[in-house]
Amino acid sequence: MTEPELAPATPATVPELVARLTDGEWHRLHPATPLLKGGFALIVVLGWVVSNLRERLIGLFVPRFDDQGDPVDYIVQHGIILQALLIVTGLLLVLIAGFYVSWRMHTFRITSEVVEVRSGILFRTNRKARLDRIQGINIVRPFVSRLFGAARLEISQAGHDANVHLSYLNSAAADDLRREILRRASGTLAAERAAAAPVGSVLDRRVSELFAPELDPDAAPPESVVRINLGRLVGSIVLGTGTLFAILLIAGVITWVSITGRLIVLVFILPSLLGFGSYYVRRFTKSLRYTIAGTPDGIRIGFGLLSTSNETLPPGRIHSVEVSQPLLWRLAGWWQIRVNRASHTSSRGAANQANTTILPVGNLSEVARVLELMLPGVIGPQTSSFIENGTISRGEDGFTNSPRRAAALRPLSWRRNGFAVIPGLLVLRKGAIWRRLIIVPQPRLQSVGLQQGPILRLLRLASIHLHTVSGPITAELGAVDRDAALAFFTEVAEVAVRAGQSDTSHRWRSGELPA
Repeated sequence: MTEPELAPATPATVPELVARLTDGEWHRLHPATPLLKGGFALIVVLGWVVSNLRERLIGLFVPRFDDQGDPVDYIVQHGIILQALLIVTGLLLVLIAGFYVSWRMHTFRITSEVVEVRSGILFRTNRKARLDRIQGINIVRPFVSRLFGAARLEISQAGHDANVHLSYLNSAAADDLRREILRRASGTLAAERAAAAPVGSVLDRRVSELFAPELDPDAAPPESVVRINLGRLVGSIVLGTGTLFAILLIAGVITWVSITGRLIVLVFILPSLLGFGSYYVRRFTKSLRYTIAGTPDGIRIGFGLLSTSNETLPPGRIHSVEVSQPLLWRLAGWWQIRVNRASHTSSRGAANQANTTILPVGNLSEVARVLELMLPGVIGPQTSSFIENGTISRGEDGFTNSPRRAAALRPLSWRRNGFAVIPGLLVLRKGAIWRRLIIVPQPRLQSVGLQQGPILRLLRLASIHLHTVSGPITAELGAVDRDAALAFFTEVAEVAVRAGQSDTSHRWRSGELPA
């Protein structure tokens, strides 16, 4: 049975502007694109060159201008004001013409199968993003572009340097356009109802966009939204792992100075302290409006104060999840969630990470809510309870843990070092000081491996490796009983094949019918 073909978008089902942009024809980007993509920087550089090197620049064209004083006085005294204005006007016209031609030659089109972008004047480039390979869509609104009512749409694909950028689009249409692209990628036959067109003057629209909440209140049910309050944000930064290194660094400097009496070490330590300071400031400012919410097209993550970014990750695009707890967070009961994805966006999130941190800080109940949003249909109340117990417990509780003889290699964590196979998921647990729980959806598993070096062989132990896409998470577990590891290998190989054959998460709305 063939899959039903997606119905083309029409003005009756989607906003008029989005319907026009997704009609399969070639369209141009926002008129301010040349300025936002480098025009302002070019103007600033030219202004600096003219203001600092104007005497030498004029001397290149007027050999008699040597030690003649200020160039403006020279132009006035010699009556060449008109010629100077003509030269400046000519340069401006050349710049404007270059920007205009660049904008005219940069076009895009959106069909039922691909998003395609063509650009370049002398050297032409053509990039395509297949809708069935989309890993996520990120909308970035830098502060300057928000003043022009523009936003950057970044379509993430699997593979190195495979992302497609639409820089820049009308900011008011960016969210609806993302929703329409995801609708087509999902396999649904029903589109959303037409949204009301923005009204009011240009100034009113810019002001409303600047002060509007990052997440549309109608985009997700309130119970699915997780927000980070200011107190917890500050506490998580102060009690983070970076603080331990900063304290050790400062203690080392104080010890050195007290022993030697030399302050020269401060010259070398100052750059490190400035680096720590910039890290804390950057993470704080980029986490002020951090929100995570569930939408019909996947989990949506937004952050930023002046320059905002929000991304929607469709179901089935998350390959592994790590729930971790640094040592200093234990008293507060805080946890962090990170993921491995098949692609990464160019925009940077809190702490300058490549947008792999889904929940910067949260308690166990919030962790359970976010996991349910990330893995819909897989994590339910029973699974959430199992994972919650697994994060903090040290006993068996459903996990196959390392035997006592593994204490020679894992003296503190051998009781927590274990694995479990539950419906739809593979779970690894390890760490006694820095607790970690790694979750791999069975359909996303690429392969499973066992390793046994001479020491592990002597202790009748083995290491387990679950292979997924590359990222900050390494799904491996060492010092596991050899026979248990062999049984795990056989079981995982079977369940992964069955899960991959029955997986339909890449067409997450294929069952919907026209309204």
